[in-house]
Parts: sequence; C-alpha cells; structure tokens
Amino acid sequence: MWCWDNLNVHLAGQLADFAAANTDWLRIVQLSTYAPELNPAEGVWSLLRRTLANFAVTDLPGLVRIVKRKLKKIQYRPHLLTGCLTQTGLTLDTPANP
Repeated sequence: MWCWDNLNVHLAGQLADFAAANTDWLRIVQLSTYAPELNPAEGVWSLLRRTLANFAVTDLPGLVRIVKRKLKKIQYRPHLLTGCLTQTGLTLDTPANP
C-alpha cells in the first residue's frame, strides 16, 4: 500500500508512471496535501521541527548530523511514537490469520 498525498513532489511524472505500471500489486490511497490526522509520519516531523527550532547550522553535513541525532532520540522514546500513531486512530495490531 502506498499512502500518497498530493504534495507537488509526489505528483512527478515518474512516480505516476510507476504507480500506473504496478497496479497489479500496488494499492494507492490518496490523502490530502497535508493530513496529520491520517499520517503518523506528520507527527514525527512535527516533533523533529520542534527540537530543531533552536539550532543553527553552517553546512549541510551539520544539518544531517543534527537531524539524525534528533530522530534517534525520538526513536528511543516509544511514547512519542505511540502518540503520533494514536492521533491518527491507527494501531499496530495485525489481524489473526484465518
């Protein structure tokens, strides 16, 4: 399954061609451009943005280092990730096999 929002980058011709060529196995769910209530990743990006608010970097490698460090901190705080999932109404439960 591919959750696809309408961000202009995601509407590139190559992605549309890939989706069209793989309809036999690929299911696409269209979301609005910004749908934090449907996408737990939006919650993670929100957490990351808040932690980066007071940082100044002088180069791209410095920015990459800080972002990786902050994402790692979020990763090791499961309650934060659970909160991002909970706000969407989604769960990690898998259905029982019949």
